[in-house]
Amino acid sequence: MWIDTHCHLDADEFSADRDAVVARARANGVSMVVIPPGHVDHFEGTAAVAHTYGFAYALGLHPLWIDRATEDHVEVLRDRVSAAMTDPRFVAIGEIGLDFFAEGLDRARQEWFYREQLRIAREFALPVIIHVRRSADVLMKHLRRIEVVGGIAHAFNGSPQQAGQFIDRGFRLGFGGAMTYAGSLRIRRLAAELPDEAIVLETDAPDIPPAWLREEGAQRNEPGQLPRIAETMAALRGMSAQDLAALNRRNAVVALPRLAALMKDPPSR
Repeated sequence: MWIDTHCHLDADEFSADRDAVVARARANGVSMVVIPPGHVDHFEGTAAVAHTYGFAYALGLHPLWIDRATEDHVEVLRDRVSAAMTDPRFVAIGEIGLDFFAEGLDRARQEWFYREQLRIAREFALPVIIHVRRSADVLMKHLRRIEVVGGIAHAFNGSPQQAGQFIDRGFRLGFGGAMTYAGSLRIRRLAAELPDEAIVLETDAPDIPPAWLREEGAQRNEPGQLPRIAETMAALRGMSAQDLAALNRRNAVVALPRLAALMKDPPSR
């Protein structure tokens, strides 16, 4: 059984054929998907998609959507998290974090929303799913000041030293389509060399399509690509796909403990 620890299945790109996308994922052995939203306007739809297909979801304000957020959205998030604590499909605060790559974003504003969301995670003792793009050191600075119970550093591409800092704070590091590119030397080295307990798999669909989809000219990634993406990591680590699936499941549940109860229940459709 494969777990996609990061997939935007609620995205508009899947609106026309979401049932078929999920069917393909399940046919390929992907039985659990974690869906993080981007904005408060997405919260209801994200939860609805998770419930419709028997998956899991997070709640948070994505750094790339911060220009559309207002400070009172932090309280909206807190209220929604408080209500969702009784929902077994709610598993984390996320996707939150910092993006210092995209142009035109206010860094100070990003950091304020990131800190406030870390405080919500600490308040409710929830793990966080963190967006890391050229921002690992600043993310870690705030994590040292506002300690949380861990989580997942999504699409990690930092240095080995930065990876070690996240791991020391109880985080697992997410690997997906970027790992399938031969030129992604640092990501592939991390995927090969990190300790077994440090890694989880993800697609970030519809984003970060793996190498073969790009070669075919496809722009949309899907959760059903996860097992083939995992083959790249299995080869890099010199292990079987079956062992990697078990490792991914074990690490995902440690990173997102509320997933454990969902693993015992069959999907709703």
